[in-house]
Amino acid sequence: MKIEFTLNGKPVDVDLSPNLRLIDVLREHFGLRSLKEGCGEGECGVCTILMDDRAVTSCIIPLGMVQGRKIETLESIRETHNFKIIRKAFEKTGAVQCGFCTPGMVVATEALMRKRNKPTRKEIIEAISGNLCRCTGYHMIIEGIEEAVQKREGI
Repeated sequence: MKIEFTLNGKPVDVDLSPNLRLIDVLREHFGLRSLKEGCGEGECGVCTILMDDRAVTSCIIPLGMVQGRKIETLESIRETHNFKIIRKAFEKTGAVQCGFCTPGMVVATEALMRKRNKPTRKEIIEAISGNLCRCTGYHMIIEGIEEAVQKREGI
């Protein structure tokens, strides 16, 4: 079955089973290595992507669900203005430790920053709630996101 979608700003199509997991197609067919598999059940967030600007876990999305959709991975998000701000803010606040959760956290932060100009702390916590971090206890990540929002707004 031919499935067409936009991937990182470019129209693509694949002739693969619609039942394949999106993470596997993105990694194996398109070579997108920012996606990692942690739990395989949509619980840890390390495979987070943007689907139509919404953060979702790619390990539980069947390929057939992306027909006609816009998919973005960290590879394209790295090119955004927000990413430059997020990266510096995460570095400044020590939000990156082992790095395993970082791609998912960055993608979730990008989704939040696209949706909300000035998210509250509660909205930040909710935005990253699907991403597990075993190193930081989330405080530094939340501070990093708050820093990124402030820098973006010029505060």
